[in-house]
Amino acid sequence: MRRKDRERDAEFALEVIRDCEYATLATINMDGTPYCIPVSPAVIDGAVYFHCATKGQKLDNIARSNSVCISGIRYTNLVPDKFTTEYESAVAEGKCFIVTDDAEKIAALRELSEKYAKSAMEQFDAKIVEYIGRTCVCKIEITKITGKANMM
Repeated sequence: MRRKDRERDAEFALEVIRDCEYATLATINMDGTPYCIPVSPAVIDGAVYFHCATKGQKLDNIARSNSVCISGIRYTNLVPDKFTTEYESAVAEGKCFIVTDDAEKIAALRELSEKYAKSAMEQFDAKIVEYIGRTCVCKIEITKITGKANMM
């Protein structure tokens, strides 16, 4: 990292990914070009989970190469008079796996639902029955994570 004065520890970086509204997932297309897509992350025991449809380009890419990168921003504030931005961000590299164990899949979906649909959790059990078969859950096992902040 070039700006060592803005570097933060791994715990900070994982908190940013846990707290951010969305993150951007980068995978590698068949022709070697990058593919980035927003995902809604949740963090459980140091791993990042997200859900998606059971088919699509991101899953095709992960099946070919499960090396991924995910980045998230928890806070931004433009400071025009100083020509800068205050921010808290994180970047994590890792290996992405499709979750096949139903208990782990439900735990991840519960965590995601607690984050994004807390007010509707009384419907969670019914929705799991309805959607579990047509929802894919992916888990990123982090191999490298960095955090950065500029809070002036």
